[in-house]
Formats: sequence, C-alpha cells, structure tokens
Amino acid sequence: MRRIDTRWLQGAVGVVLVLLAASVSAAERIKDIASVGGVRSNQLVGYGLVVGLDGTGDDTPFTEQSVRSMLASQGVNIPHDVDPDADNTAAVMITAELPAFTRPGQQIDVSVSSLGDADSLQGGELLMTPLRAADGEVYAVAQGRVVIGGFGAEDTEIPVDNQLGGSIPNGAMVERRIDTGFQDRDEVVLNLHEPDFTTARRTAEVINHNLGPRTARAEDAGSVRVRAPQDSDQRVSFISFLEELRVEPGEAPAEVIVNARTGTIVMGSNVRVRPAAVSHGNMTVAIGAGGPEQIAEDPFGLDEPLMVPDEEMDEGLEGENPAFVFQAGADLDEIVDAINAVGAAPGDLVAILEALKRAGALRAELTII
Repeated sequence: MRRIDTRWLQGAVGVVLVLLAASVSAAERIKDIASVGGVRSNQLVGYGLVVGLDGTGDDTPFTEQSVRSMLASQGVNIPHDVDPDADNTAAVMITAELPAFTRPGQQIDVSVSSLGDADSLQGGELLMTPLRAADGEVYAVAQGRVVIGGFGAEDTEIPVDNQLGGSIPNGAMVERRIDTGFQDRDEVVLNLHEPDFTTARRTAEVINHNLGPRTARAEDAGSVRVRAPQDSDQRVSFISFLEELRVEPGEAPAEVIVNARTGTIVMGSNVRVRPAAVSHGNMTVAIGAGGPEQIAEDPFGLDEPLMVPDEEMDEGLEGENPAFVFQAGADLDEIVDAINAVGAAPGDLVAILEALKRAGALRAELTII
C-alpha cells in the first residue's frame, strides 16, 4: 500500500482547504474580542412617501390614503370622490441604525425601500419622516433626495442595482439620544464576541494582573464584570485602558465547515481523525490503528461494522481503487490533500467526510452549507 505524495496539489481539482487557527493563538486586544455591555447601536424604522417620480410611483390604496393624509396636514382637503392619481408618489419604508452615544443634531444615513408596486424610486425625494425605535419613541427625522445604486450604468458591464431601493447619506437628523446606562452602574460588563470559558477566564486574569486582584471576574462564558470608577472622565480613560490590554483567546472547538457548492473546506487546528476506513466510488481512505478496531460502520455494504487488525488493513484494501493509508490521529488536511491529488470532485470529499463523521471517526463538528 503506497502513501500519496500531495506536493503536486496544484494540478488537482478546486477543493480548497482553509486552516482557521494556528496551534498557538496570538494575543488579541480586548477591544477586538469583546464589547462593552449596553454600548450598542439601535434600529430605527419609519413609513413615508417619496415624491417627484417620473410616473414610476405605485398605485395602491395605502399610498392614496397616505397622500390624502399628507395633504390634509398641509391644509389641503381632497374630496372623497376625487382620486389623487399620484403616480409620481411611492410609499416607502425607511430604516436606519442609531449608533451608541449619538447626540441630537448629528446626522445618520438611512435606507429607503419601496413598499408598493412602484417601478422605480430614481429621482425621488423623501418627505419628512419620523423614525421610531422599538419603544415607539421618535429618535430621528429623515428627509432628502434618494440615491439609487447603479444609476447610469445601463450601457456598461456593471450590473444595475435594484431601482426599488436606495439610500440617503446623512439623510436623518437625530432628535434624541438613547440612554446606554454607561455612567449609572458600578461595574462595566465586557461581552465576548465568541463566548468561551477559557477566554473569559484569561480576560479576567489579565485585567486583575494589570489593575489589581478582584477588579474583574468572569461571570460566565460570555461576559466579564469589571469594577469601574464613577467619575465620567476616569471611566472613559479606564475603558480605553481595558480595550488595549491583550488576551490570548482560547482555541476554538474542532469544527469542519464544508461548502458543497464550491468545494471549500474550512477547518480548525484541532481536527483529528480516529482509525477508520471509507470506500467511496473508485477510492478508499483508511486510517491505521494500533490493534483490532472498528474501522467503519458498514463501509463496504456489509450488514455489520467491519473489525480488522491493522496488519490486515492493507490486504483488505488492495485492488484497483486508489487507496490511502494514514496513521491514527492524522490531521484532516493530510486526508483532504491526498484525495485532491487524485482528482476527486468536491462531492466525493463531502461524502467521505460525512461517512467519517457518521462512523465516529471524525473528531470534530461537521457543518455542510
């Protein structure tokens, strides 16, 4: 039984292997792995009208009702038996994101999307529209010219974007701020972007090492509580200091992510394979063992799992099919490289990984997208 030399992988099929992490993790800033609890953006939404369209507006009952209400607020009353026929008007939904610590008078970007059956929002202008948060309060007011992406690109190779959606840069004026509670608590909470018990413990240890014992404590896998000064100026400097401290995150769990459409494989550094054998099509993959082991669940169409000593494994896999034998505990990237080297299709690799996982030989979580 021969071992495949995978150094000529350049000529193989396009199955891509990406290593998520090195065996030794590099220290990262707390700013990059955690955020301060309560310091977040908030979503805003509103309903409004875009006017000034060149006959590309919508013809829906709620648009007509909105036009009547808008004109009535301006002192213009339309009789009920008169149709406004405002085909230069479109009903739209406006969305925006209000960043933390944004003050009244500052401006934020907004997105505009058609709600009815309009043909295009090109050339339209959004009328003054209040934007509300989840509590129903108005936090910003939007108004301005709608910018449509891809306009004027019809005669080029650049694809024209959807004409029913656009944006207004700096299109909303903030009217009130959202209270984050940043100054009200005795502690600040650092929420880890990727919850991990090891990372939480190390974060608390680094903070305590730099600021004194019992300054920080890991509450759970996702958060670390830190005692903070009450004075606002000191608290800002305190958080700034915390953000620059460096922590070595815990290693991610062993995981393999396979994109079955593109053949891309993303794997962690801790992925290992236990003794097993898989036969798929015209190829066989085997991982050797130190003694009699169950090497697969029914790998060759048998009714029972196959049990063979390692010295008999080579004999049992001999034949015309390409076969690869690896030592127990082999890295998954070795197996992937060997399978690529003989021109296997991405679908073959996915099938082999699924079989290894089902047999309990793939020591990692397998996710196929």
